[in-house]
Amino acid sequence: MQRKPVRLSDVARRAGTSTKTASRVLNGDARVADDTRARVQQAMTDLGYQVDVLARSLRKGVDETIAIVVPTIGDPFFASMIEEIERAVFEHGTKLLVATNFREPDQELQVIHGLLARRVSGVIVTPFLADYSFVETIGTPLVFLDRQPEGLRAGAIRVDDRGWAKRAVEHLIGHGHRRVAIVADELAIKTSKFRHEGYRDALADSGINVDLSLEALNCVRADDAYRATLALLALDEPPTAIFSARSETSVGVVKALHEADRRDVALVSFGDVELADLVQPAVTVIDHSPRLLARRSVERLRARISGMPQSTEDDLLQMRLIERGSGELQPSNRSVTAGGAVR
Repeated sequence: MQRKPVRLSDVARRAGTSTKTASRVLNGDARVADDTRARVQQAMTDLGYQVDVLARSLRKGVDETIAIVVPTIGDPFFASMIEEIERAVFEHGTKLLVATNFREPDQELQVIHGLLARRVSGVIVTPFLADYSFVETIGTPLVFLDRQPEGLRAGAIRVDDRGWAKRAVEHLIGHGHRRVAIVADELAIKTSKFRHEGYRDALADSGINVDLSLEALNCVRADDAYRATLALLALDEPPTAIFSARSETSVGVVKALHEADRRDVALVSFGDVELADLVQPAVTVIDHSPRLLARRSVERLRARISGMPQSTEDDLLQMRLIERGSGELQPSNRSVTAGGAVR
């Protein structure tokens, strides 16, 4: 015999409260007393109550799901961010849908429009290069993460990419390095563009001329950074220090340095890397915390869903430089002669 579905009224009766109060507990209403909330939640567990998600979505006109769109889940930075967003939304009983834009503007738009067609409650997106001007005509809240969108005057949850890249390179210059290389992604991407500008700002302020042979750009994946680093090390005048502008490129840089047994080359990474504190020397990083960015983006999306208008101001999060050893290396005799020429 099929079991009769448990209704919310059954839960309320078991908990000794009204159906309206049980509904408030279900919807996370903070006005419910703690002891009442505990009784209702226990009654739900005892009776095996399950929310009819489809019915709730039909009543509200939207699905109780938020979505996040990122360029790739292969990048350690985005993987950590997704994990933290999922943890944050789960705390509020909301589901998370993850999608990637594959670093293709056309694909990016298709993914966004597909999510809007599903009537998700809101979208957190790390924009790539698609034109987001269409957002002005839709009602679904969008929050931009890590970078500003193209074609739309909207703020983003992000960090000072240019300023902190400058500080990273100044850190290397401050330890005696004059030949500092950069390993970065495509400059069409705003974060890469700003970090590249910060790199050049630091060189200019220190009176160091730009050497294009030390700029390894368009490193999309860790393997690209690995090959680029080996090429830098093979130069007649190789770098004595490297600024890696992304956590994923840093994975490739570290692999190349260790394979070439070049533990004398200084390194600062924009963004932490898994096990970065365990390799030798441990990797000095600009702490580009994906978890803090994730939490703040969820907070802003909830505010947008509650009616807060789209802000045109960026929410810039604080960062810090963590010295672990690799960024504090000085140019070694293996790399530089007393006269300054590279061996």
